[in-house]
Amino acid sequence: MSAAIEPAEVDFIAIRAQGPGGQNVNKVSCAVHARFDIGASSLPPEIKERLLARHDGRITREGVVVIKAQESRSLERNKEDALRRLQELVDQAGVVAKARKATRPTKGSQRRRVDSKVRAGKIKALRGKVGE
Repeated sequence: MSAAIEPAEVDFIAIRAQGPGGQNVNKVSCAVHARFDIGASSLPPEIKERLLARHDGRITREGVVVIKAQESRSLERNKEDALRRLQELVDQAGVVAKARKATRPTKGSQRRRVDSKVRAGKIKALRGKVGE
C-alpha cells in the first residue's frame, strides 16, 4: 500500500546550513526543515498508525516528522530532497511485514548437528597432555 504526500501538507522552514561554505553559509538560508504533521495529514489511518509506531528520531512525540535537508546550495533542490525522503519514509510505512511462520528443524539436521558436536568434543579430548 502506498500513499502520496500532498506538498501543501508539508511546512518548509528555510534555515542556515551547517558546515563549511565560507561567507555564503552565514548569509544565505538554503537549508530546509520539512515539518509534516502525521495526525493532520490525508494519509490512510493504517499508514498513520505504522508511522507513529516507528522508533525514528525524526518523528517527535507530537507526531510531527522533521526532516532536515542541506545537501545542495539551492533552496528548491533541498525542498525536493526533503519531500523525496519524506515520501520514502511513508512508503516504508506502507509495506506490511509478512508474518513469520514458526518452523522446526528436521530430524536429519538435528542428528547432523549433534554428530558434529560429538566429533568436535572427541578432537578436543585428544588435546590433553600425553600420559595423563
